[in-house]
Amino acid sequence: MDAYDEGSKARHMPDGPDGSLPEGPASAGSTPDSTPCADQESTDQESVGQESTDQESVPQHHDSQAPTVQAPGPQVSGPQAPTADPPVPVPTPTGIASLPLRSQIVAALALAVVAVVACVHLGMVFLHVAPSNTVTKQHGRAIDDWIYPEFEQNWKLFAPNPLQQNIDVQVRAQVRGADGGITETGWYDLSALDGAAIDGNLLPSHTQQNELRRAWDFYIGTHDNDNHPVGLRGDLSQRYLRRIVVLRLDREGAGGKGAVVESVQVRSRTTNVPPPKWSEEQVSDTPVLRELPWWTVPEEDVTDARTEASAG
Repeated sequence: MDAYDEGSKARHMPDGPDGSLPEGPASAGSTPDSTPCADQESTDQESVGQESTDQESVPQHHDSQAPTVQAPGPQVSGPQAPTADPPVPVPTPTGIASLPLRSQIVAALALAVVAVVACVHLGMVFLHVAPSNTVTKQHGRAIDDWIYPEFEQNWKLFAPNPLQQNIDVQVRAQVRGADGGITETGWYDLSALDGAAIDGNLLPSHTQQNELRRAWDFYIGTHDNDNHPVGLRGDLSQRYLRRIVVLRLDREGAGGKGAVVESVQVRSRTTNVPPPKWSEEQVSDTPVLRELPWWTVPEEDVTDARTEASAG
């Protein structure tokens, strides 16, 4: 009797090449124990398919472009060392601070001395131009010794009636030549020489502009019309003016080479400034001369004049 009869409910399966049953999820002759394995395999395949689907839903990145999550704090990637903050530059000392300690002390002392002298000078000038007070009455001699003649203050610029005269200071001398003879020079117009040096000079010196003029004003202010000294500064003004004219004569070579100035005489030649054409003012154009007596020149003035002339 055929094993597979018509009344059998068994499923007819084709035979394999080797007469064995074909591989499949289940066969007609499989036992009940084989069903759970097939179910497990189906579950595993479904899990794998789900994971594949999940992986496809997540965008894939190349290793070089994959985002990295950095932990807080300094990170070190690879062999590169951590970058330190740049050093703060230390400022280089300048001025006195750049000098050695001993030089700093010397410079500080020098600045202190200059500051003290400047304060004293300003105080002396203030007391000189200030009205008479207790300090000037008690220390007037010391103030005058400090101010005169180099730092004398002249406020004629602000006078209501300024000077309207031209004053020329002239000098002549008696000189002893190399042969021992005494000769008298002609008049040297020192003011005209200063004017010629200033004319056309964009930066004339203070000496050329004011030294001779201030010396003459100093002398006139301390002497009367008879050339007698008035006050305590008469002798000082005379010596100051004499030294200036001796120096100027030495510069001009008065008496020739090797000549020595024995005595000098100073005079002023004053002429009025002519008024403008539109003015009705009438002034004299005749020069007024004022001659001072002859002054004997001490040897020290001649030596100092030659020293200053050689230094200049």
